Amino acid sequence: MTPDELVTEFCRRWADPDPAELAAFFAEDAVFHNIPMEPIRGRAAIEEYIAGVVTSFGAIDYRIHHQAVSGNVVLNERTDVFTMNGRTIELPVTGVFEIVDEKIAACRDYFDPTPFTTGN
Repeated sequence: MTPDELVTEFCRRWADPDPAELAAFFAEDAVFHNIPMEPIRGRAAIEEYIAGVVTSFGAIDYRIHHQAVSGNVVLNERTDVFTMNGRTIELPVTGVFEIVDEKIAACRDYFDPTPFTTGN
């Protein structure tokens, strides 16, 4: 699978999320960093984090608007759409994925966390 295909599939899988399957996209020593928060290190910790997200929000629709690839780096501009406390949140995100040996070695998502506290 190419880096582009891998990231697209990872994003698609959030629509019907299984924490173990999503975590399997990551390298054993991967780093997952939602930039407003502390980085999460290691596949096991990433799976635990994903499980918490799934418990809180359920499925997330990753709407990719643009995606660019340079070697093993994939950048995407997307809107993550999910439900929190009965309301729909549309979160603009820029994602940076570093792919090594067909696994996500690093993922950094840049976003403004304001919609979590004030709405869209």
